[in-house]
Amino acid sequence: MIKYIGSKRALLGHVTGAVSSVLPQGGLVCDLFSGTARVGHALKKQGFRVWSNDYNAYAHMLATAYVQADREVWIERVEAVLAELRTVQPQAGWFTQAFCHDARFFHPDNGARIDAIRQRIEALDLEPELKAIVLVSLMEAADRVDSTAGVQMAYMKQWAPRALKTLELRTPDIVPAVDGPCRATQGDALEMAEQVDADLVYLDPPYNQHSYLANYHCWESLVLWDKPETYGVANKRIDVKTRKSAFNSRPGIGPALQSVIERIRTPNLIVSFNDEGYLSRADLEAMLASRGHVQVVEIAHPRYVGARIGIHNPKGEKVGRIGRLRNVEYLFVVTDRPVALPVAA
Repeated sequence: MIKYIGSKRALLGHVTGAVSSVLPQGGLVCDLFSGTARVGHALKKQGFRVWSNDYNAYAHMLATAYVQADREVWIERVEAVLAELRTVQPQAGWFTQAFCHDARFFHPDNGARIDAIRQRIEALDLEPELKAIVLVSLMEAADRVDSTAGVQMAYMKQWAPRALKTLELRTPDIVPAVDGPCRATQGDALEMAEQVDADLVYLDPPYNQHSYLANYHCWESLVLWDKPETYGVANKRIDVKTRKSAFNSRPGIGPALQSVIERIRTPNLIVSFNDEGYLSRADLEAMLASRGHVQVVEIAHPRYVGARIGIHNPKGEKVGRIGRLRNVEYLFVVTDRPVALPVAA
């Protein structure tokens, strides 16, 4: 899956272990801020029915591929379409100009491959789930040859070694069907919360000023293929300026999260949060207390690679000083009675 700040790759065992402890017999789990869909993908592999939701189009594609789509339905078609796309001849277009010349996130050779493949996908007029799987293959292929420190706010002064490799389409790890349908939706969590009725709801909201749309704007443009007006050194989509989230605001996050927590219908709730966030552990515990018994798991782990590299200006010069190298992830597990949770490593 793609590189992603906030990804639960390193914490996946803790999250799925907590879900399994609360729902040992399985059930429906709703993930309202699904991001890369990594959590939903893992839970579906374990037999849970999953509903994944996110506001951004690229995240919706990831959830459609990794949660909603069933392997046995699509795998043969996917392989056939990817085989055809591997034969498409590179042809530079909007993506190459925007993200290889105006900005330097990808080498122009790979930009031309991305342009040609994406244009061919659009021309094929595929069914929504099949198109999502194929777009995820292209997104992940591009991610493997990017020239960033993990976010699309800036790019390397010199090409990263992986950027000089040839883009390669691979088949995503689509999961077989479980006992009941899984679904992917695209909507604002505040609006979707009233529709949620699940055995367990997992919340992993943005927790500080960093906007996922701004950090991964290349993927949004690749998926939407709307060739938007762009701005700034990073050539971000112009709607990054207007598509703001209350969860990226210090005064906004508390009321927004409180509203979501109050609206969802579920007997069980797990909230993932970070000690770099705008809300403290005490804030979260107080907010969740009305929902039931609150247990907290603390997991310390290294900060994302960009933080460990340090802060650089547009000329590639290091500015400022590197802060702490580790942070703490919290899992707040809310149930009607205490449950035995996995011990954090």
